[in-house]
Amino acid sequence: MSQEFDVAVIGAGAAGMMCAAVAGQRGKRVVLIDHATRLAEKIRISGGGRCNFTNLDAGPSNYLSENPHFCRSALSRYTARDFIDLVKRHRIPFHEKHKGQLFCDDSAEDIIAMLKAECDAGKVAWRMPCKVEAIGKSGESYRVDTDAGEILAKSVVIASGGLSIPKIGATDFAYRIARQFDLKLIEPRPALVPLTFGASEWQPFVPLAGIALEVEIETGEKKSRGYFLEDLLFTHRGLSGPAVLQISSYWQPNTALTINLAPQENLTEALLQAKAGSKKNLANTLAQWLPARLADSWLQVQGMKGEARLADLPDKQLRQLGESLNRWRITPDGTEGYKKAEVTRGGIDTRELSQQTMMANKMPGLYFIGEAVDVTGWLGGYNFQWAWSSGVAAGQAV
Repeated sequence: MSQEFDVAVIGAGAAGMMCAAVAGQRGKRVVLIDHATRLAEKIRISGGGRCNFTNLDAGPSNYLSENPHFCRSALSRYTARDFIDLVKRHRIPFHEKHKGQLFCDDSAEDIIAMLKAECDAGKVAWRMPCKVEAIGKSGESYRVDTDAGEILAKSVVIASGGLSIPKIGATDFAYRIARQFDLKLIEPRPALVPLTFGASEWQPFVPLAGIALEVEIETGEKKSRGYFLEDLLFTHRGLSGPAVLQISSYWQPNTALTINLAPQENLTEALLQAKAGSKKNLANTLAQWLPARLADSWLQVQGMKGEARLADLPDKQLRQLGESLNRWRITPDGTEGYKKAEVTRGGIDTRELSQQTMMANKMPGLYFIGEAVDVTGWLGGYNFQWAWSSGVAAGQAV
């Protein structure tokens, strides 16, 4: 026997709960469907368990998309300040970490409980765990076939996310539905993800696993150029840390990264100045600006002896050394994949959607929001803000 609703939201994560709450509080009869046994697992594990729920500086320039202006409408109509007001109304204590990143003082569970309460205020019906087996048209409505029975709804909102972190239930559901209704996709790929290097190329750096330092990192050219000043972390297989997660969204296969390992110093000038009258050896001199283990390994890679006296080295060699550290060019061979990716880049081509409502242009009543869409934020709360903003846009339109 069919159950009828105004709106069926598929995916009870950040975007889905936000959309369901807004629509429900407008008086719409809303059902929220999710296949998981635990609610909003991606919120729960985010920000080290404290949920970096937005960023004070969130704006269109912090997002990547094949259609970069698409996100402007939703972000301008529901801003970080709007979400902060909601958090304050629920008396959730929070703090700014750095660079505008806002975290819960206590637990990400506070954000989940807030969204659940907002859905309850809108009398949202829950179907969870509940697997959607098919979606089709039934007259003017959509028919959603689930393992708990058939649901008919005037509008369907797909908020099932991307492919990131499959162990907590990520699937390609949104992409399958898009293809079913002949909507174009931008090829999905892992983003905000550690980068890896070939075993032989990376061998000299394996002992540096665990070392972190602030760097400048960049890749690409002109409109596709990414540049960040953030912390980098050496791992056994490659590079991670905020700098690398950020740049991974811009990185294209077979292209190099350029990394400045000492962004506060022109090391060519610093080494030449230090050479005058210095009795220090090369390794000790470099350790003024770099972690000592990194300095030692770098000299080995360059074929230089750390115990060599700075004063005995030719200027040309010091210039080459300084340049290699201020402009380290290295080409990743891949990423750690979806299992380590915080988000998915690509997804539903936004040219298929209304930027005001998130509805598919050629399928009235079908909406896509959140990570399923080709809008990818920087690291630091931006992707949650897109979830809230796109969820509200659809919730106000259904």
